[in-house]
Amino acid sequence: MSQKLAGKVAVVTGASKGIGASIARHLAAEGAAVVVNYSSSREGAEKVVGDIVAKGGRAVAVKASIAEPKEIPGLFAEARKAFGKVDILVNNAGIYEFGALGEITPEHFHRQFNLNVLGLILATQEAAKQFEGGGNVINVSSVVAHATPPGTAVYSATKAAVDAVTNVLAKELGPQKIRVNSINPGMVETEGAHTAGIIESDFRKQIESQTPLGRIGQPQDIATAAVFLASDDSSWMTGETITISGGFR
Repeated sequence: MSQKLAGKVAVVTGASKGIGASIARHLAAEGAAVVVNYSSSREGAEKVVGDIVAKGGRAVAVKASIAEPKEIPGLFAEARKAFGKVDILVNNAGIYEFGALGEITPEHFHRQFNLNVLGLILATQEAAKQFEGGGNVINVSSVVAHATPPGTAVYSATKAAVDAVTNVLAKELGPQKIRVNSINPGMVETEGAHTAGIIESDFRKQIESQTPLGRIGQPQDIATAAVFLASDDSSWMTGETITISGGFR
């Protein structure tokens, strides 16, 4: 059985855990060589690489903070050094911090926008320089871009911005045969969500009660869609935002 991404090279930002780690593993399972980017958890990134290599795949871990513009070119230089080219960028790195209107500070705003929006744009800018004969950008947004729960003014704004950027760049980059699409996950059970206390919270129960399929997501629910968008199965799709949320709106 042929692999959908054989011969392709993918850079996945924020891939040491959670959704990013699952995307990295799934892309590798379909034949892509994967650059597992991380900013702090070297141990997590190396575990993902180890899992991929143990199954016969190719992967390297590369440290770079997408929130630091000066570190982004080095990430892609390392990708080319390891695998000779870049075909796919998954902009997964991101943070979420919740706060009601009275709690929002300039620091709270810039911390999220610098990574979730500016970092995503600059990583895409760098990837577009690297792509040869076309390429593929997959942005990981969020259902909050349109669900907009209370206490998420800044975070929801960053994800609405990601959806807008996806649409704009699809138009800009289409003539270069570069496709740009977005995945908008609902609540997903990740290490970060456990650490934040969301998985054991009443908020989770509330979300599940409003979700037609009755459960929150798992990282692989998102990763399989990333494989679809990275492959030729979606070759006539660009500028799309795919909501994966069990029906939650």
